[in-house]
Amino acid sequence: MLDVGDEAPEFELPNQHGDIVRRSDFEGERLVLYFYPRANTDGCTTEACEFNDSRSRFADYDASVVGISDDPVDDIASFAEEYDLEFDLLSDELGEVATLYGSYGEKQMFGNTFDGVFRNTYLVGPDGRIEAVYEGVSPEGHAEEVLEELEEKSAEVTS
Repeated sequence: MLDVGDEAPEFELPNQHGDIVRRSDFEGERLVLYFYPRANTDGCTTEACEFNDSRSRFADYDASVVGISDDPVDDIASFAEEYDLEFDLLSDELGEVATLYGSYGEKQMFGNTFDGVFRNTYLVGPDGRIEAVYEGVSPEGHAEEVLEELEEKSAEVTS
């Protein structure tokens, strides 16, 4: 895992439209970078919909939301379309970016061991450094948790 103060690693991945998105595209603003295991599963759908429903509140803090999974572009495209998700979902099929962010590795489910994405979130500051780390998050209420952090950071700046 990366720590608060670390520089967020650069990445370049296709979004649900096949367009390339880079971390550096968000310099000068905050980036909520959340890693999720699998599109169209209950927890991932809950998390994505909560982030989507809160888009305007994130914009109030000059923060963009981006989700990353190891799903192929076609899967994230259908996921985004089905739930009218209006933020970028990125396809990291080989788990290389998730690995850079300490969010990929061996998992166990139903007695099977496999490599996959861990549900972690990073708040990246306007300077490209990690401002907050959320490890092993619960999908329900997570968007609100990140918004509370943004509110605190905003209060620090104005006080």
